[in-house]
Amino acid sequence: MRLTEDERKAVVQLRLNNARQTLEDVKVIVSNKLWTAAANRLYYACYYAASALIVKFGFEAKTHAGIIRLLGLNFISKHLINDELGDMYYKLFTLRQKGDYDDWTVVKEPDIIPLIEPAEEFIGAIEQIINERDKKI
Repeated sequence: MRLTEDERKAVVQLRLNNARQTLEDVKVIVSNKLWTAAANRLYYACYYAASALIVKFGFEAKTHAGIIRLLGLNFISKHLINDELGDMYYKLFTLRQKGDYDDWTVVKEPDIIPLIEPAEEFIGAIEQIINERDKKI
């Protein structure tokens, strides 16, 4: 579906807002020691930001793996997002998948706590790319 420029801006802003709100939700979930839920929400916070970036630049992805692929091809490989943050995003994707769908996976505190700060950095890096792009328009 083609978006007008105004629609694109609105979608990007909505997804960035969702990313930030979901990141706030993670803090409440973590304080309650709900580690599987934290993995899910931490991944989705990053997903919302990544999908905002994809929309901002006019790319289209129909799957989560498609977002990861486009992010790698267009932003990580060009060093707009560093490799470590890209790896962290993929790790969150995998952890969320296992936590949500693998009956034998138990997500624990040590799986989540080290990912919170990098997730915040990931979202911040995406916001910076989007904001820099807005200045050039």
